[in-house]
Amino acid sequence: MISFFERFFEIQKSIHQIIFSWIPFSFGDVLYIVLGIFLLYFINKSFKKKSRKSSLLKILIIINIFYFSYQIFWGMLYFQTPIIKKLSSQNEPTTEKAKVLALQYLTKCKETRKLLTEDKNGIFIITDLKAIQTEILYQQSKLPQYISDKKAPQVNSFKPSLFKNVMNFTGILGYYNPFTAEAQYNSELPNTYIPFTSAHESSHQLGFAREQEANFVGYLIGIDSKNTELKYSTEYFTLKSLLNFIANEDPEFVKSALKNYSPAMKRDRSYERNFIVKHQGVLDDFFGFTNNLFLKSNQQEGSVTYSYFIDLLLNYEKV
Repeated sequence: MISFFERFFEIQKSIHQIIFSWIPFSFGDVLYIVLGIFLLYFINKSFKKKSRKSSLLKILIIINIFYFSYQIFWGMLYFQTPIIKKLSSQNEPTTEKAKVLALQYLTKCKETRKLLTEDKNGIFIITDLKAIQTEILYQQSKLPQYISDKKAPQVNSFKPSLFKNVMNFTGILGYYNPFTAEAQYNSELPNTYIPFTSAHESSHQLGFAREQEANFVGYLIGIDSKNTELKYSTEYFTLKSLLNFIANEDPEFVKSALKNYSPAMKRDRSYERNFIVKHQGVLDDFFGFTNNLFLKSNQQEGSVTYSYFIDLLLNYEKV
């Protein structure tokens, strides 16, 4: 049954990309806005006695059509065979193994960071986003066959989200729209986030629904890239994920690792932290809570849990 939905996903994705990829803005976001307007209109009408029943019925119809379409286009992919079962080893991640890999990625980040462009404040900046997107599409076709046999059409359907100002306050970096096959990203994020976020969302475009599996496929896409901006963003994400995994067990190791960041990495980290602090608030808490509920309802861990990604990473790296 799941193989049917996997094949169907490939067909509908191809059709959607033909229809929507050439549009310079996020058409999926426009669809969400129109849907929201319709719902608000009928909700408003439901408060009037004469139109209450018909309005409530229309609301239910809209919600059911949306939910059914979502499940057909995307939701069933959460039940695919987990990537961990495709790896030759399936050992539990340990703090000691994570420490070994964290030190390796700290060294890699320091070296790659030297090759990048900075702004006047010494913060990493992206010089060619299109080149990063093209590289991501190319690296999709180079994924190991035993992990991914999915089709990787070289169709650029990366779009900056129309909701970027709201996203700044939600903690959401990007999202995949299953109704248009567009990969949305927040263009106002610190540049350290954008390349890997794009690789992550492109993993959803390939058909990897689970969040931590999309992180892992995004890692595979970026880690050996010749594009240094994509490579650094991927290495930096991997390092942060490892340190987050280690933090509860050995906070002193994490403090030591952070002290050993290069001056340039420290500037990048400070800029990220300032961005996060500036945009923290009620929306961030609300969307963090609802995102956790969404993940858990779709056979996944909560958004703040890195263990499955680390599990995949350590077993792949065979540390």
